[in-house]
Amino acid sequence: MLDLLTFSGDLWLHQGPGGWTFITLPSDCAEQIRFYTGSRKGRAWGMIKVSARIGSSSWDTTIWPDKASGSFLLPVKAAVRKKEKIAAGDTVEVSLQLLVPPGF
Repeated sequence: MLDLLTFSGDLWLHQGPGGWTFITLPSDCAEQIRFYTGSRKGRAWGMIKVSARIGSSSWDTTIWPDKASGSFLLPVKAAVRKKEKIAAGDTVEVSLQLLVPPGF
C-alpha cells in the first residue's frame, strides 16, 4: 500500500462552468501515484479514487489528471472550504491516501 502522501498546496479556482476549486498535487506526489497505480487504461478519464484530509475535514473523491501541469488535480468541496475557512489563494496542508489497489 502506498504510504499516506502529505504536502502543501495552493487552492485555485477553475475559470469555467461550475466554479470548481482545486489543488494541484506536487510533481513528486504525482510520480509516486503513477508508479503505484501503473497504467491509467481502464479508469474513467484517468481519475483515481482517494481519501483526502485538510484540517479536521476528510472526504473521499477522485483526483483528475491534468495535462497542463502533468500532475493531478484534487477537487476541494465547498463544504470543506467552508468548514476549514479556506478559499482560492490559500495554502493548505493536505493528506492523501489512494483507495485503489496497486497496478489498477
